[in-house]
Amino acid sequence: MQPSQSIEPGSTAPDFELPNANASVGKKNMTLSDVMGENGTIVFFTCNHCPYVVGSEPRIERIAEISRSSGIGFAGINSNDPVKYESDSWENMVKRASKGMSYAYLHDSSQEIALSYGAERTPEFYLLNSRQEVIYRGRMDDSPRDPSHATTSELEDAINSLISGQEISTARTESIGCSVKWKA
Repeated sequence: MQPSQSIEPGSTAPDFELPNANASVGKKNMTLSDVMGENGTIVFFTCNHCPYVVGSEPRIERIAEISRSSGIGFAGINSNDPVKYESDSWENMVKRASKGMSYAYLHDSSQEIALSYGAERTPEFYLLNSRQEVIYRGRMDDSPRDPSHATTSELEDAINSLISGQEISTARTESIGCSVKWKA
């Protein structure tokens, strides 16, 4: 199964209600409204096993902190097929979240949300304004596996533009990461 649509900058983000594997943050089930902050939110597609996600974890936590301090919500969604990748099972999501994850970690077991967003990779970020409009979609930077090689900071730049009321100079980038693991 592959996405048949794609939510791009200018689109309204689809709502969702998904179970949250991180008992220390948020409710048992969370909607897009639950995740929204005063100034918007970041929804990103992630997983437990992808080396691009693993290599980005400290920077993802840093972006989550920047977001919260800027009135922007933050949540990760795992849509991978746990049959193909056992490390992405609910139980393993709970284990990962319990190791200090500071944001809601939502499980899209049906893959409907990944399909509705047109998610392609992990990690892939969607920055929404307070009207739930996508204003940035793509990568965090140009080197998710190795932060020492990063020469850009598109997601943080987009956050700063949102908070300062400026137009986002680069609203769309191609994500760098593992493909979403679709069910057969």
